[in-house]
Amino acid sequence: MMINKVLTVIGARPQFIKAAAVSRALQKENIAEIIVHTGQHFDSNMSKIFFDEMDIPKPAYNLDIHSLSHGAMTGRMIEEIEKILKVELPDIVLVYGDTNSTLAGALAAQKLHIPIAHIEAGLRSFNLKMPEEVNRILTDRISSYLFCPTDKAIENLKTEGFENYPFTILKSGDVMQDAALYYEKVSDQQSTIIKDLKLEKSKFILCTLHRQENTDNRERLLNIINAYNELSKDFKIILPLHPRTQKIIKESLINLDFDIIDPVGYFDMIQLIKNSEFIITDSGGLQKEAFFFKKYCITTRDETEWVELVENGFNVVVGANKEKIILEVQKVSQKTANFDMDLYGNGKASENIVKNLLA
Repeated sequence: MMINKVLTVIGARPQFIKAAAVSRALQKENIAEIIVHTGQHFDSNMSKIFFDEMDIPKPAYNLDIHSLSHGAMTGRMIEEIEKILKVELPDIVLVYGDTNSTLAGALAAQKLHIPIAHIEAGLRSFNLKMPEEVNRILTDRISSYLFCPTDKAIENLKTEGFENYPFTILKSGDVMQDAALYYEKVSDQQSTIIKDLKLEKSKFILCTLHRQENTDNRERLLNIINAYNELSKDFKIILPLHPRTQKIIKESLINLDFDIIDPVGYFDMIQLIKNSEFIITDSGGLQKEAFFFKKYCITTRDETEWVELVENGFNVVVGANKEKIILEVQKVSQKTANFDMDLYGNGKASENIVKNLLA
């Protein structure tokens, strides 16, 4: 395919990281890239800092669309992205992952008959109550190029009959590992968060809590927070918390027996992962990042897209069950395993994606 110009749609923290890896591969091939930032993550620490510290090309367009319902947000994004596509006329549109920005970029491109490459295609949680699941299924269905990070992702697409459509389905590996390996040394040099927070190596648990299925359900939120409160008696808890979740916890009158910190940049997050004892998270990306940096992960969701981590014993899914969370922490504290497995492409995913787009 002849590609001179790519338009990339991103809007959330993990997408900034993924796009950084692919942008470098595009630059090596002298392909022009126009970046559209929808504004879905609008907090400075969750957005601007990533572009600054990771040396990602600055967005040509910032749509500043956030804090709306799913329908309103997605609709506004489609409308604005369509205008940009008509001006820029790219050869292909790149979308990442499973956010509202992902689906909006894909729908806007499809309506204008512009080919779409979906990076991180084929992942399934099999839970249609998750907006992310709906976004990823619909995006897969209208994309021309489906770049799958794992064998399981390809298997999911085959099971759903995607081989019967004129798509290009390829196992690319995971661009998140590309980014993690690339930025690890930079993080070692630039981040001071371990010193700033007076943390000791392997003496704290790194936690995250942001998934709507947890934050918007008071019972689930209370169970997870109560588990953290209980664990804080024996472990140092580090919980970077998005302002939206902080607000929900305050309004729900839920007590915290540990200190929270504001969201951190990617370099700081790498250091928190590397120096933690293990991870408790409801994030999709952090489950993989834990593996990249050889840390066990406990996932506070009812399912995960990254089944290979569970199958190989690096991750355990506990839902929002306080007793299960505490029990798995006790087990993980005693475990050892060999993390030297090639599950995600060993840092070559971005090169594979660009090479196959140009083929």
